[in-house]
Amino acid sequence: MKKLLLIRHAKAEKDTSVKDFDRPLKYIGIQDATFMAERLNELSIVPQFIITSPALRTKTTAEIFADHLLLTDPEPNKAIYEASQQTLLKVINKMPDRYDFIALVGHNPGIAQILNYLTGQTREVHTSTVALIDFETDSWAAISGDTGKLVYYSSPKE
Repeated sequence: MKKLLLIRHAKAEKDTSVKDFDRPLKYIGIQDATFMAERLNELSIVPQFIITSPALRTKTTAEIFADHLLLTDPEPNKAIYEASQQTLLKVINKMPDRYDFIALVGHNPGIAQILNYLTGQTREVHTSTVALIDFETDSWAAISGDTGKLVYYSSPKE
């Protein structure tokens, strides 16, 4: 069985003086990411590995989760930045099978789209939202549309 934890980056500054890629998290974003990481830890929802978009806001979000879940440094993957549903599926399908539980930190609309594609569930994916999906397979390459079951969904707004 494979488990995928989708995480949308925390709330970022909307300052137009920096490139979108370089937008930092707002203070409330740091608080929300910390809150969600602690919530996951309390529920023993702890992935083995985190992969993230290299954009500053996603990378920082991933680092907060890694710190609170006592994981190694997240691995950046350029394909996740501004990724479509199809691109995210390719990233997921190429994940190493030695890991059974991976977290992917990314951006909307891609995170919401891949959640819907994999589970058939349409959900609002606000900043710092997490969604845990279970798959009845031993291979990331076998994951495709409607093969996952949404087993946990939460955001700081709850």
